[in-house]
Amino acid sequence: MKIIYDPEVDVLRILFQDIPISDSDEDETGIIFDFDDQGNVIGLEVLDASKRIDDPQTVSYMIARPTTH
Repeated sequence: MKIIYDPEVDVLRILFQDIPISDSDEDETGIIFDFDDQGNVIGLEVLDASKRIDDPQTVSYMIARPTTH
């Protein structure tokens, strides 16, 4: 997975797979979904990212651990 922020155009891209994009579809909220040739979502683009995300230049992530019973 790759996360790329381009401050020049204020777009945050999240790529789940590094394969060619066959199609894209923008919803009304300014999110673009990128699809492979099978119709699977392989990435997202967040337009006007600085208006939607607290700090698009800072990334943190967490791996959830399975709960044990």
